[in-house]
Amino acid sequence: MNLESHLREKRSAGRRLLVPYITGGINDDWLATIEEVAARGADAIEIGIPFSDPIMDGPVIQAASQQALLRGATPHGVVAELSALDIDVPLVVMTYYNPVHHFGHVRFAEALASAGVDGAIVPDLPVDEIHEWAEAASNAGIETVLLAAPTTTDERLATICERSHGFVYGIALLGVTGERDSVSSEALQMGTRLKNATDKPVLLGLGISNPKQAREASGAADGVIVGSALVRRLLEGASPTEAGDFVASLRAGLDEGR
Repeated sequence: MNLESHLREKRSAGRRLLVPYITGGINDDWLATIEEVAARGADAIEIGIPFSDPIMDGPVIQAASQQALLRGATPHGVVAELSALDIDVPLVVMTYYNPVHHFGHVRFAEALASAGVDGAIVPDLPVDEIHEWAEAASNAGIETVLLAAPTTTDERLATICERSHGFVYGIALLGVTGERDSVSSEALQMGTRLKNATDKPVLLGLGISNPKQAREASGAADGVIVGSALVRRLLEGASPTEAGDFVASLRAGLDEGR
């Protein structure tokens, strides 16, 4: 499935986009959780590959990665298990560059494609150094999503938007992932800057935790990515159905007043 075409089609229909994040291997039911979330309103799903030094991630995602690693999750295993899914929304893997380098660019890209993955986010691989990976990914049919931060200059923002495929990931605030009490002004400014710079789908992530925040943030962009708020529930033992209920509440918030 083509990630960008799928999101563009949903956006054209007037839909505010929702991309939940789930840590691969977090529990025995993680694949069932993906299926449930897909059925309850997700437009794409981001799968985090557990990593021992997740520099972009806050305490909740770090704890989820640690739990998955202790359960024996590996990058190869997580990717391979994704091939068992039969869902009608695109999958986007989020991983740090170390596992990509260890796999090898071509081998990793081909493994993702074989597992039915449509896109990849590699947050510690800057746009200046992305060529080798991006070429291997493109040849395998994997769209590479790039991130833009509030501190990104206008010139660099234009380069990121040009090189990003699938969507552009707007970092809503400076810092690591985690739930926040409100949507920051930085988030709204980031969404506006990106929307002025590109016609590709623009999604805001980091700190978006509930339906009200999702609706507010999506007003400045095309949609949102929600990670820590969902992963925290999984760490607390939420079932696939309960995770789906939370995603359905986000969907309802995004649809409200549309």
